[in-house]
Amino acid sequence: MTSTQLTGAESPLDALPERWRSLRDAGPVTYDEDRRQWHVVDHQGVSAVLADPATYSSDMTPIAPTQEDFEDFRQGNFVGMDPPEHRKLRTLVSQAFTPRVVHGLAPRIEAVCARLLDGVADRDRFDLVDTLAYPLPIIVIAELLGIPAEDHRLFQEWAATLFGGDQLGDSLDTADLERALEAIAPTVREMNGYMLDHIRHRRAHPGDDLTSRLLTAEVDGTRLADQEMVGFVALLLVAGHITTTALLGNAMVTFDRHPGTLAALRENPDRLPDAIEEVLRWLPPFPELGRRTTRPVVLGGHDIPADTLLMVHLGAANRDPSRFTSPDAFDMARCPNPHLTFGHGIHFCFGAPLARLEARIALRALMERFPTIEVPSYDDVTYQNPAVIVGVRHLPIAVTRP
Repeated sequence: MTSTQLTGAESPLDALPERWRSLRDAGPVTYDEDRRQWHVVDHQGVSAVLADPATYSSDMTPIAPTQEDFEDFRQGNFVGMDPPEHRKLRTLVSQAFTPRVVHGLAPRIEAVCARLLDGVADRDRFDLVDTLAYPLPIIVIAELLGIPAEDHRLFQEWAATLFGGDQLGDSLDTADLERALEAIAPTVREMNGYMLDHIRHRRAHPGDDLTSRLLTAEVDGTRLADQEMVGFVALLLVAGHITTTALLGNAMVTFDRHPGTLAALRENPDRLPDAIEEVLRWLPPFPELGRRTTRPVVLGGHDIPADTLLMVHLGAANRDPSRFTSPDAFDMARCPNPHLTFGHGIHFCFGAPLARLEARIALRALMERFPTIEVPSYDDVTYQNPAVIVGVRHLPIAVTRP
């Protein structure tokens, strides 16, 4: 097994491994008195919680702050649902993201990559996020949904507000969440209205797109109402791009800060899928998930009451030494690599195959077009709030051409 040594300037991402290590050192299951929540951090425990939705619910409404605009969105947000409601919406979207459908998107993804990189053909420096990591996945998912891709700047503003975490500290508590809900409510209201207009237009003028197909799809003899569709389509639009955006930025930062990685990938591009999996393990875009206990449980030897918040830490589980050899080493040859970045159980990320495909195509396009790629100064890199999403907001890179 080979690994590479981290070098380069310190960044906010460098604090994450120590935080995850501290959580694990405290024990696999611990209680946070200040935030009144439990932490589950070991790979086995996180997997068990995510695999048991009957005991550990994704529906936070009984214990979470509420806000009117989010209630409208929540009706179609199957990420926050449990069976049997979850199954209906998940079945619909799974039909639209079959391996065959995703594989068939490869030529379009390649064409979008080429066009976006052609836009910086005369520059030896550009922002990777603005140029490629953001517009590529949002254009792809917008086209799938029949939403005008030219509105992608609007979608970028929504994502920046929803996932920026500017109202939050470095760890979430109820007061943080209440402030955040109020701050982003106008954005959610705007997004809901936009989606409702789009859905009504597609109902009146159906086309060959995912929204039109979802409007006519049935599960157990029923179809989605317009209001259910609002949250559903909005979730697909937002979730359909934000993970790939974070993954591409995290990959470039990780490759840059582990010398020899890009050279090894150029020499053997077939290693790229394994390298992407290791990036996903190393820097999971969403490093923790919330779950609510539906009944009193015993977990890790602790008695936990019903309606209690659990935070399951994917980032900590991804570096669990009982599951991964040399967990704090970035190792492109790691095999097996059972990271939990895309979740586990019924809520496993439906968009994982698309995110992996987009990352493979985009990173290969970058390496084929530019003989060298580097981050010239980490002073110019800006980051997301890692309490919300692990990634970069802006990533200026320097390139050379053949």
